[in-house]
Amino acid sequence: MSRVQIKFQKFPVVNRTIQLLSLAFLALFLFSCKTEKEQPKRPNILFAISDDQSFAHTSVAGCNFIETPAFDRVATEGIYFSNCIAGSPGCAPSRSSIVTGRYHWQNEQSGQHASSWMKKHVPFIDLLDANGYVTGRTGKGVSPFYYARNEADSLWRKTDAGGIEWSKINYRKGETTDERTATGISIRNYFANFKYFIDSVKGDKPFFFWYGAHEPHRVFEQDSWKRTDKKLENSKVPGFLPDHEIVRGDVLDYAVEIEWFDIHLQKMLTYLEEIGELENTVVIVTSDNGMSFPRAKANGYEYGIHVPFAVRFPRDFPGGRIVEDPISFADLAPTILELSKTSQKGMLPISGKSILDILKSRKQGVVNANKKYVFSGRERHSSSRYLNWGYPQRMIRSKDFLLIWNMKPGRWPAGAPQRIVEGTTNELWPMYGIDKNGVFHSEWAFTDIDAAPSKSFIVENMNDKTVATYFHLAIDKRPEYELFDIQKDPFCLNNLIENPNFISVEKEMKSALLDELKKSGDPRVIGPDKEIFDSYIRYSRLREFPKPASE
Repeated sequence: MSRVQIKFQKFPVVNRTIQLLSLAFLALFLFSCKTEKEQPKRPNILFAISDDQSFAHTSVAGCNFIETPAFDRVATEGIYFSNCIAGSPGCAPSRSSIVTGRYHWQNEQSGQHASSWMKKHVPFIDLLDANGYVTGRTGKGVSPFYYARNEADSLWRKTDAGGIEWSKINYRKGETTDERTATGISIRNYFANFKYFIDSVKGDKPFFFWYGAHEPHRVFEQDSWKRTDKKLENSKVPGFLPDHEIVRGDVLDYAVEIEWFDIHLQKMLTYLEEIGELENTVVIVTSDNGMSFPRAKANGYEYGIHVPFAVRFPRDFPGGRIVEDPISFADLAPTILELSKTSQKGMLPISGKSILDILKSRKQGVVNANKKYVFSGRERHSSSRYLNWGYPQRMIRSKDFLLIWNMKPGRWPAGAPQRIVEGTTNELWPMYGIDKNGVFHSEWAFTDIDAAPSKSFIVENMNDKTVATYFHLAIDKRPEYELFDIQKDPFCLNNLIENPNFISVEKEMKSALLDELKKSGDPRVIGPDKEIFDSYIRYSRLREFPKPASE
């Protein structure tokens, strides 16, 4: 008989029972404390994504004509990734890569601009929802895609792959509460919708919320910057655009809309702090692709695929770091699933790799030397060529170099230079979209470039010696391969292909790209139908173009 058993026999039965219960409660309490310590509360996740913002355009990145205090806070208190590469230089395929963890060329029509989202391409948000998270979004989700319109679309997903929308609270023109700074800005009151979600929907569960701003997507209000304290002389024009006051003003209008995105992010961070939830919230901030200017958006160059990216979660992720490892949008889904303790079961095979080890590391600079390359690509963007053909590109990016494979170099990268007049079969608008008065019409030519003052200026002045170079950079057909040293040449102006000093880099990157495309089953490489991307139905507006003499 043990000493403990002997001791208990000295007390009456009632007292012995009380003592046993007390010990049991004490043990339960200690176990609960231990369990809580070992299994901290699952974090909330706030995912904020702007629309068409290049990597250089935050104040923390050194841009002196844009103020982004919210992004700067996330980047300085958290981890700033200096080499985040979007899934594509266009919104739909890029967002497809985010939520599936797959390259857009793996997602069939659910990776193609303005096509349909199929049920089988399950986004990670569905899995979070099934694993105890309350999920929601405001603003732009995973689009532009078409979701089920009626029962006939039986194979299509019914709701946006970015989650259930909470966007009923809008600004109303003329009301004192309308604080919008430009007419091009969306009517959505992103913060008010987020606050409603937190106050009235979340409950006591962890949340995942997708804040998808429509800004700084075109169309901007021209000269909206003049109502601010911005100055034309401070506007910095990327080296692939002419440094002219029209372009400078266009860049400042773009800056106004970036700041609007940041203002609402700041409100969200402040509110989470006020209610005591910020320190238990992983905040991820990025953009879907680069700025909507010629040779940026819808192009595989740096200003098309390199986007801002920062993560803040001081509880688990040591902050104050700049990480140079290249990361991919395909890496986001597995990372979020891992940190939320959610299985990938139910999704199609994921190609990206979790970066949770990088986030939890205390290192900066290059953290994981094995993560050498990331990948991006594009097919079609706008309706811009004969039979809705795209401009297929595949990109491989290291910390220092960018290699682009232009798979159809015979096609016009910015779209065909001449279009068939709507409603006719063979009548053509003037070449290059310039009418008899010398005025450029953006809908008539090069429609893979968004309509913009910068675009019009470049085309209308293509015969001016000071502008011609920029016209040809944006418009001309390109060689099959392009290689850039992006540390020295971030504007991607000096193609190093066949440069004897970079032959080894070229060879290694071509091989790594081809290996990844084969591994991921890219139809452009392994077939059986290498032209399948051009066959997917486009449900938004189509333009007609004459058949080219060759591809």
